[in-house]
Amino acid sequence: MTSGIFWIRGRVMNYSIVRHVVAWVIFFAGVFMLLPFLVGLYYREEAALVYLITGAVCIVIGLIAKAKPVKSKVFYAKEGFVATALCWIFFGLAGAVPFVLSGEIPFYIDALFESVSGFTTTGASILNDVEALSHASLFWRSLLNWIGGMGILIFVMAVMPLAGSYNMHLMRAESPGPSVGKLFPRVKQTALMLYGMYIVLTAIQIILLRIFGLSNFQAVATSFSTAATGGFGILNTSAASFTPAVQNIITVFMILFAVNFNVFFLIVMRKLKMAVKNEEVRYYFIIYGSAVALITINALHCFQSVREALHHSAFTVASIMSTTGFSTVDYGQWPMFSQILLVMIMFVGGCAGSTGGGMKVSRIILLLKVAKNEMSYLIHPRRVRQIRLNGQPVNKETVRSVQSYLLVYICIGVLSVLLVALDEFDFGTTFSSVATALNNVGPGIGLVGPSGNFSVFSPLSKIVLILDMLAGRLELFPLVMLSWPGTWRKWK
Repeated sequence: MTSGIFWIRGRVMNYSIVRHVVAWVIFFAGVFMLLPFLVGLYYREEAALVYLITGAVCIVIGLIAKAKPVKSKVFYAKEGFVATALCWIFFGLAGAVPFVLSGEIPFYIDALFESVSGFTTTGASILNDVEALSHASLFWRSLLNWIGGMGILIFVMAVMPLAGSYNMHLMRAESPGPSVGKLFPRVKQTALMLYGMYIVLTAIQIILLRIFGLSNFQAVATSFSTAATGGFGILNTSAASFTPAVQNIITVFMILFAVNFNVFFLIVMRKLKMAVKNEEVRYYFIIYGSAVALITINALHCFQSVREALHHSAFTVASIMSTTGFSTVDYGQWPMFSQILLVMIMFVGGCAGSTGGGMKVSRIILLLKVAKNEMSYLIHPRRVRQIRLNGQPVNKETVRSVQSYLLVYICIGVLSVLLVALDEFDFGTTFSSVATALNNVGPGIGLVGPSGNFSVFSPLSKIVLILDMLAGRLELFPLVMLSWPGTWRKWK
């Protein structure tokens, strides 16, 4: 075996391929920064120069880092998880620099919170006045959303080859959901198709928003945040200042982008029956419709008409369940039943293989089926039942992975709540801040509701929430693996 490579046991990690992948991501971080530079240049803003300089530095660092030859392009799951986690961390670190250098977010921890929140598509903010930012920085926040929505590594794989068939380990580490499959035999083809559908849907929303009255800048920035289910608004009022027609468009696309992209692929391939029969998507719409109906009835007295109640309920549920985080009203003023229901669907999230966050509908379905199986076993011990999803049997490895995910999810959530509780805020603020960070939602309840933000927290709590946002977006295990001693141990 080539020196410098190892499997889970008996060999050392392929550090060179990890460095190579991270170098490519840093390089593209610099390339992406040239876009807000152009925006700032168009609006004649001083911040434009900051993005040009920072972008150039990232490009140079990336080129230098990847100049060193890779010992071997062979790598496995461990390298894929480590590389993915490091890529997201370094991209977040780099993304925060322009905010600080421009003076728009003076403290680096706050800038890092904003950067990671954008890149992980969380949409939580520490800014009290979003509209005070330059157009360049507003665009950068929305662009961070959009890049993080589909995943930076999937973009890299779409643009250029990394490591042949082995790059599937990167896709699995970055893609949301209990499992990930290839749409085509080659991973690069799959990545191209995913980004192709992502770009087309984003472009359609931009066109519709322009037709219904938004400016070019507003349409692009809002569409970027919607597509990524990130929720970074460009107005202090989030989406409340938009017309009902614009809000309806955003509602539809928030719902669509939280649907498994494999379903869109089936539709493109004219396999409508298979798309309609997708069990996860079916339950996703059932949960969404049920939540909208219940909240509309419960919060009806908060509005002047049933139509208005239905409009804002549909928008808010779509925003929370897709983990986008846009708002049209302060749902903190709604009845407690509605608020608790929103928190519950916050944990559910969108579908696997979408840009939505949360635990994912597929995991919830599998966990319920496992519980049903256990009850059936207690009643009929000799009866054997196989768990199925979409008519296909689910292997034991997937079930074990989902159960492990739930355990790690609970452990991280409990520990985070305890640490954030040191700030001595009320339970709603403390609990929902962790929940919204871990599920990449954005707004919570209490002080972090639609009318508040995360600036009230201490630096320690912000760091905890930053780690929660990264963990939630990367499905926990890539980030956990960085702190696992066995990851770095050299076995003999």
